[in-house]
Amino acid sequence: MTARTRASIEDQVRLCRIHAERGCWEVVEIHSDAAITGAIRQRSGYRALLEGMCAGRFEVVLAESLDRISRDQEHVAAFYKQAEFHDVAVLTAAEGEIGMLTSG
Repeated sequence: MTARTRASIEDQVRLCRIHAERGCWEVVEIHSDAAITGAIRQRSGYRALLEGMCAGRFEVVLAESLDRISRDQEHVAAFYKQAEFHDVAVLTAAEGEIGMLTSG
């Protein structure tokens, strides 16, 4: 992992923490995939995020922007459908609350 990658992830986490504070949400998990393309699903952080969502460990997924979850619109749509099924809201600092039309 490069210093730039580390800083970028730290910046994203910091931004999301600020957003969570404004929403009065408790941060219960943080997931990231440093130096791995967001265009694939075989990422440990992404898989852990899905597992936590399916296990009901949180009610909201918050990301800097939708492309932080995945860069593939098909993956984003599938992620959103899973979130919707498990009653988990998906929000981003950039786009706000994500709905079916904004997910892909």
